[in-house]
Formats: sequence, structure tokens, C-alpha cells
Amino acid sequence: MIFNVLKYASIFILLTLFQGLILNNVEFGGYIVPFLYVIFILALPFETPSWLVLLIGFVLGVSIDSFGSTLGMHTSATVVMAFCRAYLLRMIAPRGGYEFNSKPNVQFMGLAWYLLYTFILVFIHHLFLFYVESFKLTQFFYTFGRALASTVFTVVLILVVQLFNYKSTTKS
Repeated sequence: MIFNVLKYASIFILLTLFQGLILNNVEFGGYIVPFLYVIFILALPFETPSWLVLLIGFVLGVSIDSFGSTLGMHTSATVVMAFCRAYLLRMIAPRGGYEFNSKPNVQFMGLAWYLLYTFILVFIHHLFLFYVESFKLTQFFYTFGRALASTVFTVVLILVVQLFNYKSTTKS
């Protein structure tokens, strides 16, 4: 139990520092912006209570906002993503439900399930974040395109991280 808390705390700190110090300074023409820190919410175990996911989303968002001085934009987007996570997990649950102690990753759930789960939640996060940032309906299609492009780029980064964490179950 304590090992899991320490593991998640260290991942939280590393992701926050990586996003704040490196990825916040990466932009592709101002159009595509990678937000890899959302993988922390995506990777929480299925058994995590909804109130704890919301609290973690809030703390994660505040941490990212403190690096970029974005005044609560990441906090609100991350809390919305954390809120939608429970509903999405219920909607895409396997027939028998989720196995105890399994995690939402490619290894346990498969690539198709993980892509659907990741794409929907990251798109919700990015859509909310970019519309709060723009706060104009006159730029509706530009903001929508920016959110979609950033979502695709972020999902690719998340899949690369998943690839590095993949452990083969077959013995040679």
C-alpha cells in the first residue's frame, strides 16, 4: 500500500516537472500543444474512488497552473476530465466488469479499448482547456481544430509512454 502511494507520488512529481519545465515550452506554431500530464488521471486504478480522482485532478491542475500562471485553466480542465472519467469507465466497461487490481492501460485492457478511453478523455480535457483559454465563439473552428490536433499529438505521446511501460507476459 505505502509502496503504491510513493510510486504514484513520484510519478505525479515527475510528470508535473516534465510538463512545467519542458512541455509547456514546446509549441508547434502555437497550434499543437502537448499536455502529457493528463496521463496521471488516465493511469489511476479502476478502484480509485471518484472523490479522490477529482481531488487528484484538482491538485494536478493547480500544480500545472503554477508553472504556467494560467489562473485555473488547467485546474478546471483537469477536474472536468476527472469528473467524466467515472462515467466513461462505466460506459465502456467490459461485460463482466473490470478485474480487481487491473489498471487502465494497454497491457490489461488492449489497444482498442485504451485508445477509445484515452482519446475521449484527452479530447474532453483539451476542448475544455482551449475554449476556456480562447473564450470566444468567433474562433470556434480554429479552437476546435487546435483541440483536435493537440489531442492527437498528446495521445501519440501517451502511447509512446505506454510502449515503454509494456511488459511482455510471454517467456522466450
